[in-house]
Amino acid sequence: MIKFKTKFHKAIFFLLSVMTVGVIGYMILSDFNFIDAVYMTVITISTVGYRELHPMNSEEKIFTIFLILTSISVFGYAVSAFTEVLASGVFFKQLKLKRVQQKIDKMKGHIIVCGYGRNGMQAIVKLKNYQKEFVVIEKDKELINTLDEKGILFIEGDATTDEVLLEAGIENASNLITALPSDADNLFVVLTANQLNKNCRIISRASNESSYNKLKIAGANNVIMPDKLGGAHMASLVVTPDVLEFVDRLTIEGETTANLEEIAVNDLPKAYLEKTILDLDLRKKTGCTVIGFKASEGNYIINPEASIKLITDSSLIVLGRPEQIVKLRKLF
Repeated sequence: MIKFKTKFHKAIFFLLSVMTVGVIGYMILSDFNFIDAVYMTVITISTVGYRELHPMNSEEKIFTIFLILTSISVFGYAVSAFTEVLASGVFFKQLKLKRVQQKIDKMKGHIIVCGYGRNGMQAIVKLKNYQKEFVVIEKDKELINTLDEKGILFIEGDATTDEVLLEAGIENASNLITALPSDADNLFVVLTANQLNKNCRIISRASNESSYNKLKIAGANNVIMPDKLGGAHMASLVVTPDVLEFVDRLTIEGETTANLEEIAVNDLPKAYLEKTILDLDLRKKTGCTVIGFKASEGNYIINPEASIKLITDSSLIVLGRPEQIVKLRKLF
């Protein structure tokens, strides 16, 4: 596209140059005023065949021939540049990317996923499952083609740079997941994202234990170590296999919705503020059960009492079957 723009700018420059030479030439050779000189130049280089303002002498005819041949060359250059970009598909690709960028610019409170590797793919499946809006940042050409085929919104580029994060709408994003293979790259993303949006919640992947504290200091709200989680998961299958299998079923990923949902008290109708969990009556209305409560100061209560008050900035963790969770989402 840069090559096309360069050629296009050259074509415009050559056309303006031909116009300027034509106007000046007719003003000198034919003693025309400016308007007449522009008129003669335009009908000459456009080869429309209109009548000349007066019979031409030999010098004027030679100048006109020169002007026609030069203008044809300039138009040919412009057409070849435009044909080249059409044949290469760059023009339509740019139009498509522009439409994608317009969609991203309209998004508010979306999630940015940096990297479409194994962890990034799993994160996207989960986000789709919860019907969340997200944008993927990826620079690998093959993975970009996969994203394009699946109709996933993406930005092609390096997630560690300010420009790419801004294109992905970091200033309006509510969360950022950085799942790049390199801890150093994840650290750069966390630092950059934290500077561009202080209110964005950042979840980062880490491979090494030594990177954990660095990512937290850089501004990551949560740091996940897949290898460590994998080892703990395998050990749990030995110690409490049935419990773990049950938990896995709660967070199943597939065509159906999940079994767990989080409800922010701030998002509930105002009538429920300062009321109790019992007043919500979720069991009767949706079939779901409240299994957890997060207080405004960040403390978690497992299996909370029905008398707990729903205060500002607190959250409820709700358990239910897929159809019950769907009913819950429609209700609240």
